[in-house]
Amino acid sequence: MTLPPLSLRARIIALTAATAVLATVAVGYTVAAADGDGRSPESVAAPGLTLDNAPGLYHAARKGNVRSAPYSSSGTGAADGARSRSTGLSCDRFYASGRSAVCIASHPGISQKTKVNVLDRELNTRKTVVVGGIPNRARVSPSGRMVAWTLFVSGDSYASSSFSTRSGILDTRTGYLVKNVETLQLYLEGRRYHAPDVNYWGITFADDDNRFYATVATKGKTYLVEGDVKTWKARTLRRNVECPSLSPDGTRIAFKKRVREGAQNPWRLHVLDLGTMRETPVAETRSVDDQAAWLDDSTLAYALPGRAKGTSDIWTVPADTSAATPSLLLSDASSPSMVVAGG
Repeated sequence: MTLPPLSLRARIIALTAATAVLATVAVGYTVAAADGDGRSPESVAAPGLTLDNAPGLYHAARKGNVRSAPYSSSGTGAADGARSRSTGLSCDRFYASGRSAVCIASHPGISQKTKVNVLDRELNTRKTVVVGGIPNRARVSPSGRMVAWTLFVSGDSYASSSFSTRSGILDTRTGYLVKNVETLQLYLEGRRYHAPDVNYWGITFADDDNRFYATVATKGKTYLVEGDVKTWKARTLRRNVECPSLSPDGTRIAFKKRVREGAQNPWRLHVLDLGTMRETPVAETRSVDDQAAWLDDSTLAYALPGRAKGTSDIWTVPADTSAATPSLLLSDASSPSMVVAGG
């Protein structure tokens, strides 16, 4: 039996359906290829731009576009980053130091996932780690060997009592990965401590690539802890310290201190002298919910909400009481980190 020829309309419908199938296959192959080699759109740097040939103030601009702007102790030398260069990276949080950088970005999907892309000095991806949670903090040790990140796994604000965090550490030299630092042997005020509500966040590294500082929270209180990677132990040093950031000379820690209870404007930036354990509030009196970055041994940079909803600006303030007011450094920017030529 001979089948009748297809009508013109039927041929058009069949051709359209076949084209749609081929397009779907092509898209699926592209996504699989991107995931398969560990690279993704947020981890592809602009050709020719490296941490060596574009030193300066790295930051995440509008929509997470990571840029490098000229910087000196007197400022960037360009109003609002007019002379900044784009890296081609898109990150929710970014940080660079030494021979490495880290870009953490939300990974689309049914469940909330984050891609942690560890980058080399040329801003090429060395390793990608996929973890559950919302991007929150990122740090790299002075040499670039150690990389750390913090994610929200429930809640989305430190001002809330319902938040939970998860922090990880990667040794880029050995490949040793800890996806959850809650396995640390914690000594709270001198005694071995266990509790199901322990949370760590805001890791910052010393220049020996072994010692680190972080915040630990338990039973409604926060503490500054000093950790040791080799022994995998940590001990509390002081109460009411959040999001520590170690100075380049290793002698001081910038941190946010809770100065009032409640969700409205609870924190004040302070600097702790590790030798004397004396803390000093800086000139910034607004509530700073950020892990401040040291641009040099005397200057802090941090993000505050911008004028437009959903934006932020980077401000600076001396790490002592020498300034009466902070200074606006960059508009529509966050995640500051200072990169020097040669690492």
